[in-house]
Amino acid sequence: MPEIDSVAALKEAQRQFQPLLGARLSEQEATTVRRTVLICSSTGCRASDSQEIAANLQRLIAERGLETQIQVTITGCFGFCEQGPIVEVLPDDVFYVRVKPTDAQEIFEQHLLNNQPVERLLYTDPTTGKKIATQHEIPFYKLQKRIVLRNCGRINPEDIREYIAVGGYQALAKALTEMTPEQVIDEIKRSGLRGRGGAGFPTGQKWQFARAYPGEEKFIVCNADEGDPGAFMNRSVMEGDAHSVIEGMAIAGYAIGAKRGYVYIRAEYPLAVERLRLAIGQARELGLLGQNILGSGFDFDIDIRLGAGAFVCGEETALLNSIEGERGEPRNKPPFPAQSGLWGQPTNVNNVGTLANVPAILMNGAEWFSAVGTATSKGTKEFALAGKINNVGLIEVPMGTTLRQIIYDIGGGVRGGGTFKAVQTGGPSGGCIPAQFLDTPIDYESLRAIGSMMGSGGMIVMNDRDCMVNIARFYLEFTVDESCGRCLPCRIGNKRMYEILTRITEGKGSEEDLIELRELAETIIDTSLCGLGQTAPNPVLSTMKYFWDEYEAHVKEKRCPAGVCAKLVRYQIDPAKCIGCTACARVCPVGAISGAVKQTHVIDQNVCIKCGACMTKCKFAAISKS
Repeated sequence: MPEIDSVAALKEAQRQFQPLLGARLSEQEATTVRRTVLICSSTGCRASDSQEIAANLQRLIAERGLETQIQVTITGCFGFCEQGPIVEVLPDDVFYVRVKPTDAQEIFEQHLLNNQPVERLLYTDPTTGKKIATQHEIPFYKLQKRIVLRNCGRINPEDIREYIAVGGYQALAKALTEMTPEQVIDEIKRSGLRGRGGAGFPTGQKWQFARAYPGEEKFIVCNADEGDPGAFMNRSVMEGDAHSVIEGMAIAGYAIGAKRGYVYIRAEYPLAVERLRLAIGQARELGLLGQNILGSGFDFDIDIRLGAGAFVCGEETALLNSIEGERGEPRNKPPFPAQSGLWGQPTNVNNVGTLANVPAILMNGAEWFSAVGTATSKGTKEFALAGKINNVGLIEVPMGTTLRQIIYDIGGGVRGGGTFKAVQTGGPSGGCIPAQFLDTPIDYESLRAIGSMMGSGGMIVMNDRDCMVNIARFYLEFTVDESCGRCLPCRIGNKRMYEILTRITEGKGSEEDLIELRELAETIIDTSLCGLGQTAPNPVLSTMKYFWDEYEAHVKEKRCPAGVCAKLVRYQIDPAKCIGCTACARVCPVGAISGAVKQTHVIDQNVCIKCGACMTKCKFAAISKS
């Protein structure tokens, strides 16, 4: 591809590249391709053989010589991960779910050749039992508004021409030719965009600080580390639309006066890293990164730094240490990175979601963005919806959408017919929110007020079969393992909290343990060096606040109400149901069950190891646990 060396050339390239999108544009524009088949090629769908689906369709199309009439292209994540692999046929607007490689033949012959959609592959609404053919009619998508994810599932992430065809790099061109750096910063400030990494600091203000501080060199850093359990927002954006982040970084570089940027991304994201490298290379080839971008005199380039998966490196100063080749542990603040960051120079650190918003804001205007969301939390937010939820997936909703809307309208309710118990937002740094707050709007202040936080966007749903004490213990185990160990409150305090929670879940806890647990949590929040330690007690404090009865049951009654904590579980045989078949006694590995044939059996609680083999083997539902 020839280098694009001017804004006029970029606009001409956009016009020329639009036919590549085929039927994804209006039928009047789609003159070269009659149909386009979009196939999800994110990590999740690739794990379910979506690449083989694409290969099978391409082979069938080639065998009939229909390459000029039917285009097969890979895309990023459609979001509806529960239903992947996903295949969408356009302009027919037919949305297929849970497609297998063997389904390619039927899609080709019945739909692509004979215009008859394959009904069995359409989404089935679980409430009505009806088949839904189009994406926008599926309840999962109805309340969503995609800004960060605007191109995921729409374009081929491995072809820069498709990004340019949908307006990519036009925002960068606008910034370089029509706006001063100060005007760019003012536009971002007026939009109300706040950091999507968790803390929610105003982005424009952050840029303004970095621009104001003098330095021999300045840097833009994209934090793509994403270490929260269950979170995959950043990965999906990098896999499906890396160019939006690259463009956002270049605009940020222009705004603060930086000529170099770094993307810090964990090595456990091989596909995201591969597509990011490809995107950077393509942008350089077209002159959209490097020297004299679009003939403006502005120089900016990007390098990649791979992280080793340390959760603490999601904290911006620990991340900067890691980029410099040092141990990934936080620095004392102040000075903040805007004043002294990479190699002591002014540095701006933004999350993937923050940067992906920037091109859309510059192209559509601050007022367009600020019209979405709430008074203090503007725009949209992406969440990785997981746990005991029917519709697992990646969503993007306007700020102010309630938890109830997300869990029931988008998420389809609690999986398996269980009762909703809590939702964890913010990962290990957030809190567990009970049912009484389901109508809480999702924004920075509202979540903080009820003991949780936005975080990077993990959202894990729990039902009545989850033990909240054990959930708190799980998150403490994670933060203890991930602590860098630099400060004593985090290194020792969190470990002591974990030990107390372990005692409680094993039936060895005391009421004094509960007092000590709360005091430790409050001390750690006040005295830890960085955000990891300061927020690590949140799952403990929120579960103690809203699920105190479960803590008391574990301590006073030596009982786990949810039946999760193995050492507190009691397996019992119902005399009314037991027929004395001896099946349970024969599978018990420790001989804890006694009883003659055709007589009621009994479990010796002092011998039972709580393995559950007896309950699994019993055909008469005579064994229960409590």
